[in-house]
Amino acid sequence: MVTNKNEKPEFWESSFIEKQEMWGFEPSKSAVLTKEFFVQKSVKNILIPGIGYGRNAQIFKENGIAVTGIEISKTAIEMARKHYGSDMNIYHGSVTDMPFDEYQYDGIFCYALIHLLDADERKKLISDCYNQLSENGYMVFTVISKEAHTYGQGKFVSKDRYEIFDGVKMFFYDSASIHAAFDQVGLFEITEINEHQPFHIIKCKKSSRSESTV
Repeated sequence: MVTNKNEKPEFWESSFIEKQEMWGFEPSKSAVLTKEFFVQKSVKNILIPGIGYGRNAQIFKENGIAVTGIEISKTAIEMARKHYGSDMNIYHGSVTDMPFDEYQYDGIFCYALIHLLDADERKKLISDCYNQLSENGYMVFTVISKEAHTYGQGKFVSKDRYEIFDGVKMFFYDSASIHAAFDQVGLFEITEINEHQPFHIIKCKKSSRSESTV
């Protein structure tokens, strides 16, 4: 399995072993809002890259939406099945190795993940997610904002990307970088949300008018 240096399996595996349910069991604000949006749009099945131990998945399942996940940590997968049932299909591997199946999903929810990748990996993830959307499907990304207090902290890596701690590198988004990355994959809405730090929620729709060229 080829993995990027930042999304290295040993980092996340040791994090989940040591900290277990490190974010608690309540879904993120972004997950709650995305659930409401997906229910409104009659989304029946979704893919969650970086599903972790499932705290953001359960709210979708409770609303009749089938969930498939991708997760790099075996421990996190075991935790997800312990807490939320064994009926959820979770692929073990890095999102940089997508696709794991040929299925096309009504929706994709990617929370606080893409900003951990480098430029090529971010571009590939967007393209891979878009390609796994069904016609008129929606994908929602939650990304950290340049308004976050951690922006500019740590070691400079490249433009708007810093090594914050423990070798974790983050790319911080603003409106210009969001449009540059997502305009060609059906971007139609950007909203701001506070998830302990300022984040952007990015919504895209796949249609014949938004063919991916990334």
